[in-house]
Amino acid sequence: MRFNHVANRVNPDHFEIVVDMFVQQLGFVELRRNERAVWLRQTGANVDLQLSRSDAGHRDPDRERSQVSFLSDTPEADLRRLASWFTARGLPARIGAYSEQEFYLDVPAAFVDFVVEAMLPELASYDITLG
Repeated sequence: MRFNHVANRVNPDHFEIVVDMFVQQLGFVELRRNERAVWLRQTGANVDLQLSRSDAGHRDPDRERSQVSFLSDTPEADLRRLASWFTARGLPARIGAYSEQEFYLDVPAAFVDFVVEAMLPELASYDITLG
């Protein structure tokens, strides 16, 4: 088997706003869509993101442990920009930090089981060779 995609859940009331953020702000392209989900890929990536509509009545209380993660030279500033983008569309957003090098964005009304993480590129620099 070969790794293809990961899936995360989004409140259906805010589904299109979340999809718009990935497309308009982070350069994702919509690959396909059905009534319950959309598959997205960021230019240059080879793993896809599936966003699924979920009308679960609860939000995972530990969703900070499940991230859609990005590398950034300015992770906190980039997430603050996205938080402002959501707030301008009527969705309160908050920024948290795992450390001084890695931060996360939560949009509690929209994200069911994940947050968006941004971290410095050196945190993903692994000294191994994959064959």
